[in-house]
Amino acid sequence: MRIVVARCQVDYAGRLTAHLPLATRVLMLKSDGSVLIHSDGGSYKPLNWMSPPCTVREGVAEDGRAEWLVSATKSDDTLRILIDEVLHDTSHDLGVDPGLQKDGVEKHLQELLAEHPATLADGLTLVRREYMTAIGPVDLMCRDAEGLSVAVEIKRRGEIDGVEQLTRYLDLLNRDPALTRKGSVRGIFAAQEIKPQARVLATDRGIACALVDYDALRGMDDAEHRLF
Repeated sequence: MRIVVARCQVDYAGRLTAHLPLATRVLMLKSDGSVLIHSDGGSYKPLNWMSPPCTVREGVAEDGRAEWLVSATKSDDTLRILIDEVLHDTSHDLGVDPGLQKDGVEKHLQELLAEHPATLADGLTLVRREYMTAIGPVDLMCRDAEGLSVAVEIKRRGEIDGVEQLTRYLDLLNRDPALTRKGSVRGIFAAQEIKPQARVLATDRGIACALVDYDALRGMDDAEHRLF
């Protein structure tokens, strides 16, 4: 991973356009090919990014400033980074990451829902578990009965942070033409319990909420033999 701290401006062009005026920022170039631009605020969400596969060309702009041109391989999206001053530039080999180790219940929920995705929505089928993005793995990538891609984020307790996390994934996934051929990627926020504030935020953002019955998924909760 290469980490550069620099005074720079950034222009994104593609499905939409976005401009970041001159300021000091952190530029991250990961070994998977992704490029992320961070500021010192705004939590851990990058200000802008380019997902792999993409190419990075370093050169000099007409005004003499250093220029990075990041181009997506599968689309016409570009990031143009103009650098006024480099304050820090270093590279590190991070090796193979073992991945996020979830607690037992949440991990088991993911395994069970991967086996039974239709419990979340009729016709839902699994494409892949831990679908990797530039900002982390989506718990489940699925496809609905109409062939649309569906990203599923799974929590034991559904709170606002989980909705924000899924929102970031959806923003990134909807830039991928391979996932949006038939329409936008939609999201499902699945949890054993979903806080009212999280449900309101999810609904406002067009994200479906699904309550998960852990015992029923494990086959331990047999409704036919309940006393009540």
